Amino acid sequence: MAHKHSRRRVLLGATCALFGAQLAPSLSRRAARAAEAAAESPHIQTVDTSDAFGGKRTNLQFAGHAAFIIRPAGDAGAEPQKWVWFAPTFPGLPGPRHDFIIRHALQAGMAFAGINVGESYGSPAGVKLYADFHDALVGQFHLAAKAVLLPQSRGGLMLYNWAADYPKQVERIAGIYTVCDLRSYPGLDNAAPAYGLSEKQLSDDLARYNPIDRLSPLAHAGIPILHIHGDNDHVVPLEKNSAELARRYRALGGTMQVIVVPGKGHEEVDEFFISNRFVTFLTTGK
Repeated sequence: MAHKHSRRRVLLGATCALFGAQLAPSLSRRAARAAEAAAESPHIQTVDTSDAFGGKRTNLQFAGHAAFIIRPAGDAGAEPQKWVWFAPTFPGLPGPRHDFIIRHALQAGMAFAGINVGESYGSPAGVKLYADFHDALVGQFHLAAKAVLLPQSRGGLMLYNWAADYPKQVERIAGIYTVCDLRSYPGLDNAAPAYGLSEKQLSDDLARYNPIDRLSPLAHAGIPILHIHGDNDHVVPLEKNSAELARRYRALGGTMQVIVVPGKGHEEVDEFFISNRFVTFLTTGK
């Protein structure tokens, strides 16, 4: 009997050794492929640094696109740093109007970042750049994997479409008169070239690309949303954008609040940019 057990152990050992020998090259190949992919992925380059909003702003270049990160003064600590992702990042944005919001984010220990992907209108090409930038930013600057999204105006098309593809990388969304429907702004005729499609092709496949039709992954992930929007906005009408998104999101079981600013339109006024309710949600989720 002892002899039989001994023989089994020998056979089992030989089998495991053979399996290990076959598996080792496979694991090595996978590790090599992962290292190769990491080496080929674009890296963020520092352009210059300056004081801004009570913190340190670093202007960046990523894959040929201008970007930035603003971090609180002092040590970020050992834990991955929470951060706010702002869009759109065009020349001058964010600017002085965002002082109140950015200072509150920095005081809460959060970084504030963005990248200029041009007039992508949430196209797959723009979303791909966002995905790559997110991964590089998280890796190189030790930021939290989940970002707090701050889509202002047409930045909603960019950030919502990225979020729909990567809901596990979103903490919450706080939007300022946010565009939620391509038909409302910029219109399908203007958006189609960014998607590499004709207006008809974009229209026929709109549910695949339109943020307002892509809310299910966000609701399923339990991402809370708050928008602040004026009821006199003729550029990005409240009813067709934030209000309609809220109706659809709640119907899917999601949590969303809309702060309606009476009599205000698509403008840079205190009601949108100096709001304690807004920054509290942005920084704490409450």
